[in-house]
Amino acid sequence: MSAKPNPPALDALSGDGPIALFLDFDGTLVDIAPTPDGIAVPDNLSQRLTELSDRLGGRLALISGRALVDLQRHLGGFRLVAAGSHGVDCRAADGSSIGEEPAGMSAPLLEEVQVFVAEKGLTQEDKPHGAALHYRSDPSLEDEVLEFARRKADEHGLDLKRGKCVVELVAPGANKGAAVHRIMAEEPFTGARPVFIGDDVTDEDGMVAAQEYGGFGISVGERESAEAKYALASPAAVHHWLGL
Repeated sequence: MSAKPNPPALDALSGDGPIALFLDFDGTLVDIAPTPDGIAVPDNLSQRLTELSDRLGGRLALISGRALVDLQRHLGGFRLVAAGSHGVDCRAADGSSIGEEPAGMSAPLLEEVQVFVAEKGLTQEDKPHGAALHYRSDPSLEDEVLEFARRKADEHGLDLKRGKCVVELVAPGANKGAAVHRIMAEEPFTGARPVFIGDDVTDEDGMVAAQEYGGFGISVGERESAEAKYALASPAAVHHWLGL
C-alpha cells in the first residue's frame, strides 16, 4: 500500500481554478485481469465518464496503452477526448485527430511476434500502432520476452514499454506525457491544472507532464510511484474520488 496521502476532494481542487483530468484505464478505472479481454467494466462507465466530463467543461481525457478501438469496444463506445497506444493516437471528443496520425507496424514484424507468442504460449494484444506481449500466465518468461522485444525494437526502430507482466513494441516517442502535452494545447484544456491518475510505470510520464502545468499525479494501487503526489488504493477508490 502506498505511503502517499489521499488527494483532496475533486470539488475542493476545482474551487481553485479549472481542473483537467487525465485517466489511465486498466488498473485505474477497471481492475487488472489475467488477459486484456478478461476485464470487468462497471455498468454505464462510459455514460458516467461523459457526465463527469460535462461537469468539468469537457476537460477529461482517457490515456491508455490500449488502442482506441479496443477502448471503444470495452466501453460500448464513448465521445471523450482520448489517447490510445500509450498516447501516440490522440483524438478529440468528436473523433478527429489531435496531431499527426501514427504509422502502423510492418507485416513482417507482426508475423515474427506472432510466431514468438505461439512458441512461448503468451497472450498477444494486437494494436494498430504496436503489439503487446502479455506473460501474466507465466511470469518466469519475463527475461525471455524482454530480450526478444528489445531485439525487435532495435531492429525496427521502435520503442519498448514495460508494464505489469507485459512488454510492448510501440511507435517512437509514444508516451503518455507527450499525449498530455498535445491535449493541453487544445481547448478546453488550455490553462487548466492537469491531474493524471494511473497505476503503472508507463503513467509516470503523464504525471511528470502534469507537473509542468502546475498539476500533479495520483498513483493507484500498491506500486510506489516516484512522481505521484497522492495515492488511491484501487479502481474502486478512484471511482469514489471521481464521484462516478
